[in-house]
Amino acid sequence: MDNKKPYNPKRGSKPYVSRGTNANKNNNKNRQTADGQVKVEVGDKLLITIKRLGINGEGIGYYKRKITFIPGVLPEEVVEVQVTGFSNKFIEAVPVKFKKKSPNRVTPVDDQSVGGVELEHLAYPAQLEFKRDVIAQALEKFRPAGFEKFELRPTIGMEHPEGYRNKAQFPIREMKDGSLSVGMYKPNSHFLVDLPTLSTQHPATLKVVRLVKDIIEDMGIPVYDEKHDDGSIKTLIARVSEATGNVQLTLVTNNREIPDVDELVALIHQELPEVSSIHQNYNPGTTSLIWGPKTTKLWGDDYLTETLNGKTFKLSPRAFLQLNPKQTERLYKEAIAALDLTHADKLIDAYAGVGTIGISLADQAGEVRGMDTVPEAITDANQNVIDNHVDNAKYFVGPAEELIPQWADEGWVADALVVDPPRTGLDDNLRRTILETKPDKFVYISCNESTLARDLVDLVKVYNVDYIQSIDMFPQTARWEGIVKFTKK
Repeated sequence: MDNKKPYNPKRGSKPYVSRGTNANKNNNKNRQTADGQVKVEVGDKLLITIKRLGINGEGIGYYKRKITFIPGVLPEEVVEVQVTGFSNKFIEAVPVKFKKKSPNRVTPVDDQSVGGVELEHLAYPAQLEFKRDVIAQALEKFRPAGFEKFELRPTIGMEHPEGYRNKAQFPIREMKDGSLSVGMYKPNSHFLVDLPTLSTQHPATLKVVRLVKDIIEDMGIPVYDEKHDDGSIKTLIARVSEATGNVQLTLVTNNREIPDVDELVALIHQELPEVSSIHQNYNPGTTSLIWGPKTTKLWGDDYLTETLNGKTFKLSPRAFLQLNPKQTERLYKEAIAALDLTHADKLIDAYAGVGTIGISLADQAGEVRGMDTVPEAITDANQNVIDNHVDNAKYFVGPAEELIPQWADEGWVADALVVDPPRTGLDDNLRRTILETKPDKFVYISCNESTLARDLVDLVKVYNVDYIQSIDMFPQTARWEGIVKFTKK
């Protein structure tokens, strides 16, 4: 990839800014903000020069020194915008007319009114530079000791940054005209956008959810109605294996029973031979959670099998796997290189999921122990150990902050640690446990630059940061992923 900087974000020159999705907007005319100087009205048109991109990919500029957030614009652009909301601290606006466009602007191919393609108007080399800058912004905000000297390596990108998402997780709803739509909601709304195409999605997943939607519509099976909390099918989830081409289909339902389920299964099997299993997940009521607690198999295989760096992994419907298999393989290779394990090392794989990281590292280690709080994931992990003929790894149910001290009391002390926490970052207790046990080799895989920078404030008390390697797991989005290599002080 070309690692030349396509724009200069002036790292550290402005504060890191994040605003909540429920910003306190004001639609009253002639409201003056608390500073007594900047006064705007909803509907006002302003001329703004865009200085940089924020952590969500939105453009950031200033109107009379007041920070202004504008989606769909790029650094160095001069844009006439219309105010849509404001608070004492910021202005929100939308672009109306471009006076000057960035040389890095490209024409998007998808509907950018939904999430998941918010950077598609930015040339890919510039996206990679943005993802190196976004960790710099987070470090500037949290300021862990010595952050100015951290090595921020150029982002590892994809040769073909499209069609990479191996799972489609789309709501299905009835429209006003009686037809069914399957797609994604507009941000902060309940307006479902029907998506016949989406360039970041693997074609097989889109094919399956679209055709299943048609079958449900032809059969007249009622889909979920949020307003009245009735109807049956809520969400269609299709996950494809890069290795086999098989697709695992899950129907998330509001009711325990799906009308005419046998006919539905038979038609899906007939029309979509690539579907290797059909599951039902029961998730009743008006909840923001996609998955309910109970999943049952309606037909087909128990698992979907994926291959990463020569290791095979069985995935039950709720099992976590990175959405980008090609970049996941590169991610794990980077983790292997960063840990630099020997056969004498005892390795802990925290937040293990189905064991993909620890099993990938097992050949380099003496012994691997992993843990997760989801029992189904640990069942899958231990089965994956058996399937890959790994004889030095075992996975346990429980939180890392409890199991690590327990193992130490029993005489099993880890030499190396790899963590891959959710977007919330390290659990407070686990962070304290790491600082107390101080494993010699330590790698942190992060999917959230903000919580990583927060965690580094404590971790650098014991460890030096050798480097932070950004990896583009989600092209066309503002999502960040990276690896931190530590050396114990």
